[in-house]
Amino acid sequence: MTHPADRNQILFDRASKVIPGGVNSPVRAFRAVGGTPRFITRAQGAYIWDANGQKYTDYIGSWGPMILGHGHPAVVEAVQKAVTEGFSYGAPTEREVELAEAILKLMPSMDMVRLVSSGTEAAMSTIRLARGATGRSKLIKFEGCYHGHADALLVKAGSGLATFGNPTSAGVPPEVVQHTIVLEYNNIEQLEAAFATQGSDIACLMMEPICGNMNFVRASVPFVKRCRELCTQYGALLVFDEVMTGFRVALGGAQSVYAKAIPGFEPDMTVMGKVIGGGMPLAAFGAKRAVMNHLAPLGTVYQAGTLSGNPVATACGLATLAEISKPGFYDELSRKTRALISGLKAAADAEGVAFCGDSEGGMMGFYLLAELPQTYSQVMKSDGAKFNQLFHGLLDRGVYLAPALYEAGFVSQAHTDADIATTVASVREVFKTLLK
Repeated sequence: MTHPADRNQILFDRASKVIPGGVNSPVRAFRAVGGTPRFITRAQGAYIWDANGQKYTDYIGSWGPMILGHGHPAVVEAVQKAVTEGFSYGAPTEREVELAEAILKLMPSMDMVRLVSSGTEAAMSTIRLARGATGRSKLIKFEGCYHGHADALLVKAGSGLATFGNPTSAGVPPEVVQHTIVLEYNNIEQLEAAFATQGSDIACLMMEPICGNMNFVRASVPFVKRCRELCTQYGALLVFDEVMTGFRVALGGAQSVYAKAIPGFEPDMTVMGKVIGGGMPLAAFGAKRAVMNHLAPLGTVYQAGTLSGNPVATACGLATLAEISKPGFYDELSRKTRALISGLKAAADAEGVAFCGDSEGGMMGFYLLAELPQTYSQVMKSDGAKFNQLFHGLLDRGVYLAPALYEAGFVSQAHTDADIATTVASVREVFKTLLK
């Protein structure tokens, strides 16, 4: 909703003159839903405030990392102390070692990690390392999975079964993605065909175990099991991209969830971000020692970063991991997230609206569909126009969802039962007035 002194619109107009699209990351521009993006001035707990002073219950949480909510006292204290000691040194610190040890303790599939500054950087470096470690060139990714904006990953599926991908961004030459094989998510038949024809050339298979950029789509247990089996059979590395799911869906990440269903399951490599930085720019990738030893300065695969292991970011990450490691944290977080999804489902049923949803830990998603989708093509059947009405109806009622149909949502420790109940009531109001 706009008004004569709409500071959001004023700021967006200013930004559009000096920043492409007025934003520094495309989804923030509200292009998918229409309207004026909210310029956030502050945040606390489960809430954010925009430039007009409007308060919102926040279900984006900086796209995942704010698992404790905004401004958690222990995290703020750790960051403030770190800032007084220095912003950046370009030299090793003890805190880098402590954070690496903390991550490895919680995710035992890895022996070593390398800290970087963004999820894109971590995913890009993981692919380079996988290629260097295996001596192979090809990689498998799945349609609807997002692994950052590195050239080799900005691809869509080709026209036939198990085909190479085509660039989805200008500036990416076709030859750059010629080694990227794009398959349908949860499609075991395509997966087997790709390995049968090209298995000896595949360096790695990279997947989101729970996709957060198709909204919320789980990899089925049989699909993950077959990915593991085929990678082992053909000598390819199985990469779990846990930038979004790592420490968000469980203390051991999504890999710990699948390990409960698949005895002995582990990925070969893991990509992490978001929660491990507590909201600061920090990410990581890791694997067993034999793979990580290929990385410079030990090996010939080069990767570097001036701000990698930043002392303020690592302080933020360590404080966050300490809090989420406390007993009962995920039980309570999961309970609230499930309560939100079940409440939304009940509201939809009461108003005769097609609805389905799912959650794991503090990550959730819903669709205006009768059944949960399993593939990107099924996700695309969602009613975009109705979602846009829902989005703006909730925004007017002080509920802030992702401004796009195909993005997961996030609940934090700071969300209260009252927040959940108010959100459900707001959704039902919108269902009554807009979606019938």
